[in-house]
Amino acid sequence: MTHSIIEDLTLRHTAKKYDASRRIPQSELDIIYEAMRLSASSINSQPWKFIVIESDEAKQRMHEAFAYKYQFNQQHIKAASHVILFSHNPSYTREDYAKVVDKGIADGRTQLEKREQAFGAFAFVESNTDDTGNNASWTKSQTYLALGNTLHVLARLGIDSTPMEGIDSDLVGEIFKNELNGFVCEVGLAIGYHHPEDDYNASLPKSRLSLQDVMQVL
Repeated sequence: MTHSIIEDLTLRHTAKKYDASRRIPQSELDIIYEAMRLSASSINSQPWKFIVIESDEAKQRMHEAFAYKYQFNQQHIKAASHVILFSHNPSYTREDYAKVVDKGIADGRTQLEKREQAFGAFAFVESNTDDTGNNASWTKSQTYLALGNTLHVLARLGIDSTPMEGIDSDLVGEIFKNELNGFVCEVGLAIGYHHPEDDYNASLPKSRLSLQDVMQVL
């Protein structure tokens, strides 16, 4: 099949080594960030916060978050152009959703007189919330929608990436406590440009199960 989208996704790979001399232009970062903001989420909940690790000081802090485990990902922190922490709200409340509803009113999506009706969708949050008010499993799932969207946008721009579930969530939570402000980060994303000689994964052929193995059309 020949199509630009398929070409993007065929060329996309998880970078194993970055070229530390290259940085993503601000014009393309702006596209990436806006695409992240526009990501889909259940009931448009947007229960996420994206922390961008850009400065040398922030990279050093993130580098220290690998003190105890997942050191194989530590090399990406300073070599990649940027690292993005995808964090989720572990206790998403009606007050949190009210911000979404009121933004919808301001944007003309929802009529002011129908504000209370708009909260009907919050029943879906309640069905995914336990007796302690925790709905982290549901909100974390939303961050993966944003992550997948970001990976495709990066592929479209010709920017390499490395999704990292291999991070110490507890230590990241301590080091970036002020920035996270109660949110939880269990996945990060290194982005930049792979090293032309040392990224062994870049030259390997794409390998996926066949369409027949993963899809059934009824």
